Amino acid sequence: MIIQTGNRTDIPAFYSEWLANRLREGMVMARNPFHQVSVTKYRLDPSVVDLIVFCTKNPEPALQHRDLFRNEKLLMKYRQYWFVTITPYGRDIEPNVPEKARILDSFQRLAKIIGPDNICWRYDPILIDKSWTVQHHIDAFSDMCRALDGSTRTCVISYIDLYEKVWKNFPEARTVSFETQLALTERLVRIAGCHGMTVKPCGEDPHLASVGADCSGCITQATFEQAIGENLILPPNPRNRKECACYLANDIGQYNTCGHLCRYCYANVDHATVRRNMRLHDPASPLLIGHLRPEDQVHEAKQVSWIDHQLRLF
Repeated sequence: MIIQTGNRTDIPAFYSEWLANRLREGMVMARNPFHQVSVTKYRLDPSVVDLIVFCTKNPEPALQHRDLFRNEKLLMKYRQYWFVTITPYGRDIEPNVPEKARILDSFQRLAKIIGPDNICWRYDPILIDKSWTVQHHIDAFSDMCRALDGSTRTCVISYIDLYEKVWKNFPEARTVSFETQLALTERLVRIAGCHGMTVKPCGEDPHLASVGADCSGCITQATFEQAIGENLILPPNPRNRKECACYLANDIGQYNTCGHLCRYCYANVDHATVRRNMRLHDPASPLLIGHLRPEDQVHEAKQVSWIDHQLRLF
């Protein structure tokens, strides 16, 4: 099976000690965001966990943790795939994201540990306004491509989606017209290609393929198989919005817990809720936030390896 960590929060950036404790204990629990008393318990065992998928804006705390990549090397016992988001925005949009040069450096160091096939650069969301013009994005994207040349083979892009939470926290944001998406994507595809990267739009109009983008999806079976080096037999894909081909399941994170507080974030409802939840975090708890309660209903996940061991000619 595959463990996801990043669809709801940023565990490497804010909860590395908790992650190390969970890996050391070989167990983690996750609360159902839509049915709060329902808690799933997962075994963290390489014999049944085929891959751990990370999404982060700052891998540095995980890299620096004494036991995740050093000493005990807890993470090195598992196959991994990392999505690292690096955008050009400042603290007016991403209040608590470190300086981009630091993140680029962390990306490069992480790539040397796990390899360029196991790490992806996310340049998203793309927003267009008076400050962030099309040309500004082209220039910033070019600079980042040069820095990440050889560290990854994939760049995922997306254009800002105005979910209800985004409207609340970023009311001046505007959607990007498809004509602008098409023109900008064409430029990004050409720039990325010069640095050995394929551009994959995430949840966007499939007609972006007409300018050379790979619209097959970014968190897909093919992505996992490339990272693992094995064929997989996956259960049916959970329901996503119709534009999204990503395989999203078994996430151990929790909404309203990401301390980056990016204004375009869909996973945080407001800053006060995030701060309150983060104060409830206990690195020793099996849950990311808080502890088990008397009314909780804990059930163990049915875990088996999804690796297909059948030999194939092609």
